[in-house]
Amino acid sequence: MVSLNGSRSAADGTAVPMTPGDLVESALAAVAAGAGEVLVHPRTPCGRESLSPRVMGPLLEALRGAGTGVGARAGTGVPVGVLASVAAEPGPAERLARVRSWAVLPDRAVVRFAEPGAPELAELLLERGVGVDAEVPVGAEPGPLGRFLAWPVRDHARVRLLLELPSADPGWVVGTHRLPPVPLLLFGREGAAWPVLRLAARRGTGARIGVGDVLSLPDGRAARTNAELVAAATRAREDATAGIR
Repeated sequence: MVSLNGSRSAADGTAVPMTPGDLVESALAAVAAGAGEVLVHPRTPCGRESLSPRVMGPLLEALRGAGTGVGARAGTGVPVGVLASVAAEPGPAERLARVRSWAVLPDRAVVRFAEPGAPELAELLLERGVGVDAEVPVGAEPGPLGRFLAWPVRDHARVRLLLELPSADPGWVVGTHRLPPVPLLLFGREGAAWPVLRLAARRGTGARIGVGDVLSLPDGRAARTNAELVAAATRAREDATAGIR
């Protein structure tokens, strides 16, 4: 998965795509470099994250119209996901109302279980036919993981667990065999991004990279594009898996 923009702003440099046109171009290049999924944080023209159908709908249509996620909702193509979070809509009730108002649906949506109202939001997304990526930070307070474990996952095929790890210490995921039988994706941010990606490769789980999570390449050089990060991630995963054969 490539995280196209995350919570970044223009202040983070030219590697961060900001306009709809830049996001489409970045997505296409990242997919060409090997990304199997696209995650985007829709934004208003002034740069504020938004779940408004007037903001999100045109962006999703532009991404799919350019070939990024064509046919993904029918089971083919590259899935396009969004983040449904406090940053875009602070109140739990307001987030639910936004999801109900969507006319153009993403393939998946990230739900942060560290935020209030996460189980209800996840249920509504599933009811609307949107896959759920349950994001849980590991190593902080145990509440988010507890809320996820307490949520009765009824549709394992459309739910995935995204564990955000603070480091590549394998101990963080020792107990994952006790989790519900859903696909697992590991990711880190900033200094943890590349070590965790290599850990994900060794464990055979999904992984995420992109300027939304990290702005530098494994050798410390500044990344110029999401595609450059994806290409470096492909090489890093191949190197990590080669070491365990």
